Amino acid sequence: MHTVLGAGGPIADELVKELHRTHTKDIRLVSRKPARVHDTDELVAADLTDAEAASRAVAGSQIAYLTVGLPLDSELWERQFPVIMRNVIDACAEHGTKLVFFDNTYMYPGTPEPQTESTAFAPGGRKGRVRGELATMLLEAMRTGRVEGLIGRAPEFYGPGPTKSYTNSLVFDRIKAGKRPFVPVNAHAKRSLIWTPDASRALALLGNTPDAYGQTWHLPIDPDRKTYAELVEIAGETVGRELGYTVLPMLAFRIGRRFVKPLDEMYELLVRYRGDNIFDSSKFAARFPGFRVTTYREGVERILAG
Repeated sequence: MHTVLGAGGPIADELVKELHRTHTKDIRLVSRKPARVHDTDELVAADLTDAEAASRAVAGSQIAYLTVGLPLDSELWERQFPVIMRNVIDACAEHGTKLVFFDNTYMYPGTPEPQTESTAFAPGGRKGRVRGELATMLLEAMRTGRVEGLIGRAPEFYGPGPTKSYTNSLVFDRIKAGKRPFVPVNAHAKRSLIWTPDASRALALLGNTPDAYGQTWHLPIDPDRKTYAELVEIAGETVGRELGYTVLPMLAFRIGRRFVKPLDEMYELLVRYRGDNIFDSSKFAARFPGFRVTTYREGVERILAG
């Protein structure tokens, strides 16, 4: 039994498809209101902030994949995420279940220096501190032998369908709607973006690779990083017309955050848009040389064709 905790999002759904296609048909989907991806999926409704519910959700599982996402709300993150991680670690320890944690990069410093699996945590805001706390909790549980686990860490998403990210919403969704794309802060800084189906395929591969456990892994991206200006140019070539873009400066966010809560929640993340964002996934590429990564051009073409 492989159990996906936090089923229903784009990462979780693609993960379920890859597990079913490549590894096992014995899959349990856990969320507050789970829905089947395949007819054979087992559904368990559970609130993972409840320790007993988390234990029931994990019971009988060989591997649990923690992919829970919460709305960008710092207070909610501080209140719920540590409880969820503690409950899931306890449940996996209780049932002898391996734990695969899908993580992000919010705890990393927002500098142009390359980010590797050994980059020290230096969060620049509340959400970054929460993410650092979650990773540290699991790393400590792994170090002490309470659980056999691994961390798969991803930079900002871009992808097909309901993928939620600033790049999708500000750039590609607007292009698809015939609108001028918005670029946050800097159009000429290199971006590290992960194609969501690639992230899910890689997470499934790691979870089913015994020697991957006990480690943190940066999930694979196209190493030929593009700037937003270059991505918009590729988009223009794809749709057959020249596209411009509007850069949203820091001042616009600084003013807007006073009145619009989503802009306030986004603000702490903007430092990573000022300069190059270099997420290094070479460790994964070296361990899994046969894994094919979606190029940025392929990704942009698939988004705009959908």
